[in-house]
Amino acid sequence: MSQETLAHLSRADAVLGGLIRAVGPCKLAAPEDCHPFQVLAQAIAHQQLNGTAANTILKRLVDSCGQGTFPTPHQVLEAPVERLRAAGFSFAKVAALKDLAAKTLAAVVPDGAALMQLSDEQIIARLTQVRGIGRWTVEMLLMFQLGRPDVLPVDDFGVRAGFRAAYGLGRMPHPRALAAWGERWKPFRTTAAWYLWRALELKRAGTLPSPAERIRLPRVKRLRRAARRGAAGPGRGKPRGRAAVRARKVRARRASPAGARTPRSAARGRLRKAGKTE
Repeated sequence: MSQETLAHLSRADAVLGGLIRAVGPCKLAAPEDCHPFQVLAQAIAHQQLNGTAANTILKRLVDSCGQGTFPTPHQVLEAPVERLRAAGFSFAKVAALKDLAAKTLAAVVPDGAALMQLSDEQIIARLTQVRGIGRWTVEMLLMFQLGRPDVLPVDDFGVRAGFRAAYGLGRMPHPRALAAWGERWKPFRTTAAWYLWRALELKRAGTLPSPAERIRLPRVKRLRRAARRGAAGPGRGKPRGRAAVRARKVRARRASPAGARTPRSAARGRLRKAGKTE
């Protein structure tokens, strides 16, 4: 990592500068040759599992479908579901693997050389079309496989927790607020994220420096409740409407004098009396 990058980040952000000095040189690994199908298949295997369990499943996949090498998209598509299940993949992950293989053969998921020609957002748009692959997974590929220098995974728990620790915040930053703050780190946000991960290690070791200054994150506009109800779909609004009508009736009864009767209840009483006299 060049000194120019670290100097830029330190000038742009005094707190991050203090963290950089405490951690030392950035040790981001040099990017490896990227094979998107293999990287994403491995990511699917690792979802919601610890590393040991996921690696065991991947070894079974290599042995049962690839005859000792990582299977090709053709081999994954042709593999019976029962074989993939026997390797340890859940039904959801089998569906994701099959979809990944199909989209790789359809060139929705490009090969490594084609991937290198795309922008970060183009890569995210292409790869998140695969079932089970979200933005965070693609951001990790951009950072560690392609070596893209300006990626800030604001939804990553470690990045948010590291920011909270390094900047002395009382609560976790909202992803949109973190993204707004991170604008000052451009075009080296990948390096900034790496240092935020290290902040948690320093905190656990008791060597995290106090923030050089107190900050106030940008305000994040919250969606209005009515807008959220509208976004939830037309069927969602009706129960809330009926509940509101019932609440208004209850408030009206409580506000009326003791013993007072509403016009509707009075009318019902007159009808009952008329029925008794007939």
